[in-house]
Amino acid sequence: MKKIEAIIKPFKLDDVKQKLTSIGISGMTITEVKGFGRQKGHTELYRGAE
Repeated sequence: MKKIEAIIKPFKLDDVKQKLTSIGISGMTITEVKGFGRQKGHTELYRGAE
């Protein structure tokens, strides 16, 4: 058994699922994630403290 982990754009999900199914991979876990790139000057506040 091998684990494949991939981050793909949401609009490509159906294409990826179809291709994986066509090569015999039928099970997968899909999680929606969000992130951001290198952002300068980003500050978080937590209960009034930086």
